[in-house]
Amino acid sequence: MRTALVAAGASGYHGPPELTVTRALTEWTLDPWMLALILLLGGGYLAGVRRARAQGARGVRGGGEPPHERGGSGGGRPPRDNSDSTAWPVARPIWFCGLGLGFLVIATMSWVGVYQSVLMYPRAVQTVLLVLVVPLFLALGRPLTLLATVFPRAGARLTAVINGRPARILTFPAITTFALVAVPFVMYFTSWYTAAFHSTTVRELTYLVLMVPGFVFFWTLLRVDPVPKQYPYAVSMWITGAAVIGDAFFGVAVIADQNLIGASYFHALARPWGPTLATDQVIAGGVLWILGDLVGLPFLAAQLIHMMREDESDAARIDAELDAQQAQLEAARLPATPRDLAAPRDSGQLSTPGAPGAPGDEDDLSDSDKPQEPQLWWEADPRFTSRFKPT
Repeated sequence: MRTALVAAGASGYHGPPELTVTRALTEWTLDPWMLALILLLGGGYLAGVRRARAQGARGVRGGGEPPHERGGSGGGRPPRDNSDSTAWPVARPIWFCGLGLGFLVIATMSWVGVYQSVLMYPRAVQTVLLVLVVPLFLALGRPLTLLATVFPRAGARLTAVINGRPARILTFPAITTFALVAVPFVMYFTSWYTAAFHSTTVRELTYLVLMVPGFVFFWTLLRVDPVPKQYPYAVSMWITGAAVIGDAFFGVAVIADQNLIGASYFHALARPWGPTLATDQVIAGGVLWILGDLVGLPFLAAQLIHMMREDESDAARIDAELDAQQAQLEAARLPATPRDLAAPRDSGQLSTPGAPGAPGDEDDLSDSDKPQEPQLWWEADPRFTSRFKPT
């Protein structure tokens, strides 16, 4: 330790001490702006959850549906999962506050935040957390649905914006995927990378700019909140594959770059310990590549879960429609009661074959009066009507 301090003093280095496993667990820094944002988001979310649960309980006692089930999305496109009927599920605050905001604390105030300006690979870990991990769990918490549940008027205005043409264009999967890869790519290969080390404002804005594309990406593909357009989960799988390829390309580009990223800054820093600048950059590229791909696994799992739930919901809806059609058909085929058969005699009319209204004469009935045979379910489903046309 004393030798390291002497070497640091001789080189003019004034950063944190050498990174070890122990220091990775114990080194923390305070970022007041991020702490304020985390407390604001977490406190607001938990207050909204409390109010949503209170509204749901009042709705059940009053015999109605809970607000977030009646129109929790502000009149927009509701999420498929409507299993909760009286309360905001416990899993959602865990996603948003426990994991989403928890990883934001790790990314900005743990050893990652302490050593991000000294080593490149902690900055790479921070990039993966801010671009992929934090937005994924924040989106799973369904903040837009919660906002519309607690504030219906604001939710209606938000839905109008979401359903607008600009939102549809900006959230097109190709655009969101490109932004997810392009934003950190531009940061690493321009002076933006080191500008965050010299300015607190640039640093805090960088955190936000990195998180926004990731949140939009996961929000539009997971579809747990109202979205401008519901793309099939098969499209989500293809887009996820494209994002994985983009992350790999980004990591390989950092590894293969012959010019040191932020060379003048790191040479002036004169760090006397740890890997060389070239090795540090290679490790950072590997982190961006491998860790970025590993983070995609929870996203794929979430997509598969929601896809299975959607299939179950569609199957239940189709079964209910088929049961209703069968009930209508059976009601139309019920035999006439004795009172109906005696009606012509009571009115003085003879019931002769061929006379209008004679029992059993179905040939004289109009097509609208005849009981209609039920269609097969795929003939009535709008997703398949264009595929199965009568010949």
